[in-house]
Amino acid sequence: SIHRYIMTLTPNKPESCRFDHISLGEVMLRFDPGDTRVRCARQFTVWEGGGEYNVSRALRKCFGLRTAHVTALADNPVGHLVEDFMMQGGVDLSYLKWVPYDGVGRSVRNGINFTEKGFGVRGALGCVDRGHTAVSQLKTGDIDWEAIFGPQGGARWFHTGGIFAALSSTTPDVAIEAMTTAKKYGTVVSYDLNYRPSLWQDIGGPTRAQEVNKKLAPYVDVMLGNEEDFEKCLGIHSDGVDLNKQQEGGLDTAPFKAMIQEVTNQYPNMKVIATTLRNATTATVNDWKALLWYNGEFYESYDRKALEIYDRVGGGDSFASGLIYGFLSSQEGIEKLFSEGGALRRCVSDGKVTQLEQKRAQAAVDYGAAHGAHAMTTPGDTSMATVEEVQKLMAGGSARVVR
Repeated sequence: SIHRYIMTLTPNKPESCRFDHISLGEVMLRFDPGDTRVRCARQFTVWEGGGEYNVSRALRKCFGLRTAHVTALADNPVGHLVEDFMMQGGVDLSYLKWVPYDGVGRSVRNGINFTEKGFGVRGALGCVDRGHTAVSQLKTGDIDWEAIFGPQGGARWFHTGGIFAALSSTTPDVAIEAMTTAKKYGTVVSYDLNYRPSLWQDIGGPTRAQEVNKKLAPYVDVMLGNEEDFEKCLGIHSDGVDLNKQQEGGLDTAPFKAMIQEVTNQYPNMKVIATTLRNATTATVNDWKALLWYNGEFYESYDRKALEIYDRVGGGDSFASGLIYGFLSSQEGIEKLFSEGGALRRCVSDGKVTQLEQKRAQAAVDYGAAHGAHAMTTPGDTSMATVEEVQKLMAGGSARVVR
């Protein structure tokens, strides 16, 4: 029956929580060679980045929410450089765990990520150096989740993902510990599958990825990922989509809807399931849109064909943060968006979206897709957009100069 799917998201009230959003995951230094390649570079620009952290940073810097991040760093100058970057991002670091450094990194270190953007026929390429990092050694009991989610703290939303779960044999249990405590106090739990072959290749590949992620999935309220993530992490296929080929004729949502429907059948605990759809004509020209399932209905974002890409890294994380912002927005904010929001207003006039929760879901998928599109126009893992720029893009605004 469709009625078993009617499970509305009800985040905690903002006044009852210290934070709107808390995330858990590794934060690395990203070394960006600019217009050249990692293997030939003589200089790099350095950014901070991490799949889960990027979401908290965008929710703070772009959308103005109160966010915190839970992670661990080796206590050395490199760790404090990562800390300095996070401070610039505005994310609260009350839950940052410092681990004593051994002098050379034999037992503990900080992660480094070398990633080049790609251009034209040359795709983006990453090379990570993240073995034995401080955060990968977290185990159950290391973090006081009761203090974080309980009465003295509190959060409306908690986010983690498959990158953190893949770091070691202990991190999946840390994620379960966090999600269990979050749900105990009414915090919405989201999880981005974020399959990374490099993290799984030496510990069992997709088979191990599925063992871990299937164990975590029953704790998730909001599941995010693309077609590869669902296939590699949950064993659920998107029939008709070849991950290694360009899609002829644009982005067809039908295979993705069938995939999401199978996810809901296997995991009835999930209240929201969302996926990004990307057809990479070249590294710098992509078709881009998103699809969201909520309360038994599908919602599609605006379809951005031939979107020009500067740096695709972090696009999915920016989608996640925009989606979360949509679901955390007030009724007043949602109604205002639809009364003034151009493309979103048309959803109302077409009779597709009438009720508040329908509007919230439509706003969430459009916030996510627009924010992801905007974030891919700038370098680095993290978003440089403002909420006004995201809303302008959602409303169909042009790229004319503003001065």
